[in-house]
Amino acid sequence: MPHVVQPSERGRFRLTLNPDGRAHPIENGFAVATIVCGIVAFVSTFWPAAHVISSWFGALGFGMGLYSQYISATTPQRALNVVGLVGSFVGAALGIVHGGFLPH
Repeated sequence: MPHVVQPSERGRFRLTLNPDGRAHPIENGFAVATIVCGIVAFVSTFWPAAHVISSWFGALGFGMGLYSQYISATTPQRALNVVGLVGSFVGAALGIVHGGFLPH
């Protein structure tokens, strides 16, 4: 049982958005941009005065996330998209509740 003592290269964990071995630069870019917009929108909801940032980043992230989910090619991209979509939706909703897209 040499595979138990020394795991094969295939058995090692790798954090990647391309588990199929092919490059997907556009899909990866959209997935990363969606998660970034979702994080910014969600985190900025903790300050009600940042409602403009929450609203715009949430709306942008939600729209971009829907398109990114549509063109995604791998499961890790879809996972990032879902997390980014949820963060964007919550950020947009709370940003609109706190004052909307325009500053007071």
